[in-house]
Amino acid sequence: MTLPLIGNRDARRIFLHRHLLSDAPQGPASGNDLLQLIQGLGFVQLDSINTVARAHDLILFSRRQRYRPQALKTLYERDGALFEHWTHDAAVIPMGYYPHWELRRQRDAQMLRQRYKNWHQHDFEGRFQTVLDQIRAQGPVSSSDVGQDEPRSNGGWWDWHPSKTALEYLWRAGALCVVGRDGFQKRYDLTERVIDAALCDPSQAPDEAQTIDWCCNGALDRLGFATPGELAAFWAHISPAEAKAWVQREQAAGRVEQVQIAGADGKVHSSFARPGLASDPAIDMAPTARLRVLSPFDPALRDRKRAERLFGFRYRIEMFVPAPKRVYGYYVFPILQGDSIIARVDMKAHRDRDTLVVRALWPEPGSRWGKGKQAAFEAELARIIRLAGVSQIAFEDGWLR
Repeated sequence: MTLPLIGNRDARRIFLHRHLLSDAPQGPASGNDLLQLIQGLGFVQLDSINTVARAHDLILFSRRQRYRPQALKTLYERDGALFEHWTHDAAVIPMGYYPHWELRRQRDAQMLRQRYKNWHQHDFEGRFQTVLDQIRAQGPVSSSDVGQDEPRSNGGWWDWHPSKTALEYLWRAGALCVVGRDGFQKRYDLTERVIDAALCDPSQAPDEAQTIDWCCNGALDRLGFATPGELAAFWAHISPAEAKAWVQREQAAGRVEQVQIAGADGKVHSSFARPGLASDPAIDMAPTARLRVLSPFDPALRDRKRAERLFGFRYRIEMFVPAPKRVYGYYVFPILQGDSIIARVDMKAHRDRDTLVVRALWPEPGSRWGKGKQAAFEAELARIIRLAGVSQIAFEDGWLR
């Protein structure tokens, strides 16, 4: 049997459409409109680095350029329309999805108990009741509010005191919720005071099979086509083996079929999709020509290997690479135009100087950087500085590489 073949251009169009990057980034970006956008993505990864804007803000801005950070804070902290937990990393997630995190909370509780013991070498479990009692009496707390008698250390990001470890464990296991952040420091409260009882009752939560089904369906809808490993990695709740078994069941039932996806290099890779992907309407929808700067953690690029297969774009974060060994820079932003990644840019908002400084830009191989692209890039920078909180743009000498 000949498997359906999706050409590379068509695959890019489907993929970008599913990631809400095909249309011009216009429209309202607060309240219920913002919630619907996040539902379309599934979740938005949180990240503290603010070179130009925090990752979650740039992810949303690149899809709705009327977005401003206060809109997400309001939706999360005031309206309670989002909750915070983990996918592949910390993320804000639509509140309606909360029951589907019960399996994750159970698995995290089991996995993290031993991991935290190995990492931190202290009795964080002995602090559970003290931390819970303090929150019950005083209301939401941050890590600086608990364990006042415990020694602090400057040993690194993961060098937590016992009560901080207890907070993180109780949050991941479900006894606590994060209700917001001061700066980027989490505030924790009792789950029973935050989440509607109908959503947080474990006896009413989906069982393991239902959760696997929800995860795989949701991932496939948002990716368009995927391997079992990619389905499992989307929410990071389930194992590749569980996703593979789901694919096999769905394929036998005729709800999923195997397809071939052409990569940017012409090589064909096997994947799975809903029947009829070869006639997906997105194939006939040319993506907007609006140039957009993307976050390095954008959902469309988070899977580096898939991005390289699909777009021919090899990207690695170099913030942990010693400066002399970096190929590009500390925090470099991909640039999307149409269905192609056309360049990457190293830039930083110097808020003390009220200036966004472009240090260097590298066009991708085969992408000519002419007057049209330069004008489109400058127009995008003029939009980004409003998000970055500066009013001027400067280019360093020799910036175009």
